[in-house]
Amino acid sequence: MIEAIYIANERNAVQEQVERIELEQAKGIVGDRYFGRSDYPGQQITFIEREEIESYNQKYQQNIDLCDTRRNVITHGIRLNDFVGKTFQIGEVKFMGVELCEPCATLGGRLENEAIPKNDVIKAFVHKGGLRADVLSDGCIEVGMRINCN
Repeated sequence: MIEAIYIANERNAVQEQVERIELEQAKGIVGDRYFGRSDYPGQQITFIEREEIESYNQKYQQNIDLCDTRRNVITHGIRLNDFVGKTFQIGEVKFMGVELCEPCATLGGRLENEAIPKNDVIKAFVHKGGLRADVLSDGCIEVGMRINCN
């Protein structure tokens, strides 16, 4: 299920929590910083599991918010890693899971602090950083909707 949705209208801007987003096939989230860009596959939308954020907070005694990973969609109750190479649907919108959204130096730098250095942040999110996906059809998704694997 979708627990939260975040977008940022430009690079490095603070992400805004929204209840609903509009998606366009092959372009991504209308109003998001990556809309219409095609620098690499899976750039159109990102997902992460709330359970992985909570696990990180508990294991490393941190208190990051759901938006701190800079992913667009926060899910609950579904294993996103299983969607790599598969199509899935949320409401009327179809997606293709392209690859795991592995942690990068930017994420490590954003989450590092006195208790956990950047490299340890990166290691903590390896294979737990979410999913990159392409948008295969137009439509809207909103908080509370279920994710269905095709």
